[in-house]
Amino acid sequence: MKKLLIAAVAFVFMAAGVKAQSTDKIIRVGVKGGLNYSNIIKDDGNNDFKSDYLVGYNAGVTLDIKLLPNLAFTPELLYSTKGYKLTSSFGKFTQTTHFIDLPILASIQLAPGLNLVAGPQVSFLLSTNNKFENGFAVTEQKIVEDESDRFKKSLLGGVIGARFDVNSQFGIFGRYALDFQKNNENGTTTTPEFKNQVFQVGLGVKF
Repeated sequence: MKKLLIAAVAFVFMAAGVKAQSTDKIIRVGVKGGLNYSNIIKDDGNNDFKSDYLVGYNAGVTLDIKLLPNLAFTPELLYSTKGYKLTSSFGKFTQTTHFIDLPILASIQLAPGLNLVAGPQVSFLLSTNNKFENGFAVTEQKIVEDESDRFKKSLLGGVIGARFDVNSQFGIFGRYALDFQKNNENGTTTTPEFKNQVFQVGLGVKF
């Protein structure tokens, strides 16, 4: 996982260097950030509970590589929080997972300013925070995933959404991301089997 992550970071900054030498704006670097509205899709295993959405955030850097007048290659490198929460007779449980996401997207211009974005995404799990509240006490646990085999360290998924460019520099986006792989293969009551799903909205700036 570390080798893949290092390669991804290197790719982004190498492309940024190319952009710095470009005079025709074929390649543009940007930054973006926004809110995540995440939940899980439960799979087999001990999953007899109802989960609710959790609010988180995303932030990172982007590239916009123009291929054709209406087509661009737009990879991103994002820090993103995901997870879910649930309430039962025993109390309130919240699980927040911290990821580095690498969406490899295509951007297709449908109309002036309006773009469809879609493509695969690889997510690298950094850590997991579990919080339990029962009205009397609050218990918190942090799991650094390099020290644990509870969850898969990398997951393949997909992204689809839209971006509206307000002008040549500023844009707003909304999209949906879904893991194609389960977080683990042997679900338990403390580590159920599930796939992450996230609705994202936010703002982006290109330079």
